[in-house]
Amino acid sequence: MTTATVTRVTGTLAEARPLREAGLYELVRVGARGLLGEIIRFKDEIATLQIYEDTTGLAVGAPVIATGAPLTVTLGPGLLGAMLDGVGRPLARLAAASGDFIAPGASAPTLDPARRWAFTATAALGAAVRGGDVLGTVEEQPGFVHRVLVPPGVEGALAALASGDYTVDEPIGRLADGTALTLAQRWPLRRPRPVAERLPADRPVVTGQRVFDLLFPLAEGGAVAVPGGFGTGKTVIEHGLARHADADVVVFVGCGERGNEIAEVVQEFPRLIDPKNGRPVMERTVLVVNTSNMPVVAREASVYLGVTIAEYYRDQGYRVAVMVDSLSRWAEALRDIAARLQEMPGEEGYPTHLASRLGQLYERAGRATAAGAPTRTGAVSLVCAVSPPGGDFSEPVTQASLRVAGGMWALDASLARKRQFPAVDWALSYSLYTDATAAWFADAAGLDWAAVRTRVLALLQRDAELREIAGLLGHEALQDRDRVVIDVARMLHEHLLGQSAYDPIDAACPVAKTGRMAALAVAALDAALAAVERGATIDELELPALRRAYVALRAAPPDAIAARAADVERAIAALEVRR
Repeated sequence: MTTATVTRVTGTLAEARPLREAGLYELVRVGARGLLGEIIRFKDEIATLQIYEDTTGLAVGAPVIATGAPLTVTLGPGLLGAMLDGVGRPLARLAAASGDFIAPGASAPTLDPARRWAFTATAALGAAVRGGDVLGTVEEQPGFVHRVLVPPGVEGALAALASGDYTVDEPIGRLADGTALTLAQRWPLRRPRPVAERLPADRPVVTGQRVFDLLFPLAEGGAVAVPGGFGTGKTVIEHGLARHADADVVVFVGCGERGNEIAEVVQEFPRLIDPKNGRPVMERTVLVVNTSNMPVVAREASVYLGVTIAEYYRDQGYRVAVMVDSLSRWAEALRDIAARLQEMPGEEGYPTHLASRLGQLYERAGRATAAGAPTRTGAVSLVCAVSPPGGDFSEPVTQASLRVAGGMWALDASLARKRQFPAVDWALSYSLYTDATAAWFADAAGLDWAAVRTRVLALLQRDAELREIAGLLGHEALQDRDRVVIDVARMLHEHLLGQSAYDPIDAACPVAKTGRMAALAVAALDAALAAVERGATIDELELPALRRAYVALRAAPPDAIAARAADVERAIAALEVRR
């Protein structure tokens, strides 16, 4: 332990001396209240401290105690269903101890130290174990198996291991050298957890959103940026993905968002039922919360905390989806810290190391074979909302994200004003995972997914060109062939690419239904154009009947999809026989 005193305070930054024996990014406790802080710079024996709590009342001369460890999180059973603040404190227990607002210096262990877990040992006594090996299992939630792992960097012969009921801190066994093994382990937030092998991203994260699954897929282990201005639906998209995405575990990081949005998540998630097991979605979710009224510097830690928890479940062999809302607030925290440190500013005041820090964060996504035995494959997939001021995608955070992310779901304010959600601008959005995931989608949907996707994009492109012409010459100046393209494209925009997050049927769409709707839209276009070529006018075509059948297909529950698709096929057949 090293004791020093505060010599200067500037907002959430303070300076202390002497701290000769402490290390960079080491945790400290500051003042009589024990405020949590971190050393972020040294100059001789003067250390600059980043304090994660309100510093009101902190005075020069206050004691500073170095803890000898970096900012870490305790990982183990009990994380699922928890709501943590940006540095890993459970908000429920803090509220029980100090009320609705976090008292300065308040502390509580991440995992409940009193709860006992039924541990079933699976490793053999005398076996040589190393970091990542599975020691046994705990049922963390009903039907969810939590694999207890040997901590990374620990190895030796297993001298003792016993099944039974344990708290997270009680030894469940020991190695021959006396090293105690527990249900929990601690890990530094800023250090990626090791893996045995990184794997290619060739399987998609099925989001249930047709526009993403069809046009801009996200691969397991991939990362995608979701930039959009105010009111374009970024938060609703991430909430929807957290509920419906094909992931074993969801980590939702509310970074600098409004408290009422987080409160809505907390209230809704326990009521949502997972169709895979009939249990509440919250049982496979971890919430990391740093709302806009919490200390800004804790936002930086909150994102790393969420990714570290995700890596821990990846190492157990699970597919984890991480939703960050929003990465712009994280970047603003970096800017705030850099300004207080008087670092040379980069573009728009952001620190010059913004791009490298974003790159380090995005690189922690990935699909991998976990270290240790038995062999397990897991993935961490990142979906990061970005809030560019005024919807300007040329601002630094968006541009730095696009350099390293594998995809962009660009949200358009004009589509949001038209009440089309998700308000995805297909012309700006892209995905680098399209080719890698096409074969999986083709098998799941039973059709040539890549060909259908190409036709849909071509239709959207032609529709955009024709709308520009119609804006100059008027809709009546278009030929019937072009008016057919616009009519079918409107049907596609409104009913294939658009979904209602509040409709229990339409909120999430199976891959097979998405593929069928896209293929039928393409077939309808071909049939209508063929009828026009044979001499039919657009007024003679039964396009209204086709639209009604297509709307009914969109609203069809799973057991009625085949019947409604048959209705659309009959409407298409009626187009084909027109003379």
